[in-house]
Amino acid sequence: MIILYQYHLMKGSHLDLNIDDIIKEVVPIDNEFVKDIVYGVLTHEEELDQLANQYIKDWTIDRLDKTGAAILRIALFELKYTDTPEIVVINEAVELSKKYSDDSVRKIINAVLDKMIRE
Repeated sequence: MIILYQYHLMKGSHLDLNIDDIIKEVVPIDNEFVKDIVYGVLTHEEELDQLANQYIKDWTIDRLDKTGAAILRIALFELKYTDTPEIVVINEAVELSKKYSDDSVRKIINAVLDKMIRE
């Protein structure tokens, strides 16, 4: 989540972006899981945003804070493209949002993920 947050901050400020440098800064050891998630989210970001917007009532993902959007994108990516159990994905997303976002964003994330797994 921190990596995606930093990426979007740097992207918005038009700084040179090297995602591998950001990953190494945040996770000093080589971690394939982290790389898979980060590159997966970035590769499928447009699709994940469309999916989120489909389930967010009267809101869009670009209106969420960057942290909340990163959490939601990660969770959507994991639900769609990994074998991580749904309950684990939702629990991790909600716990992260409790720590890094406000209550309204946590509720949005929880509602989106709940709607997605019900379909």
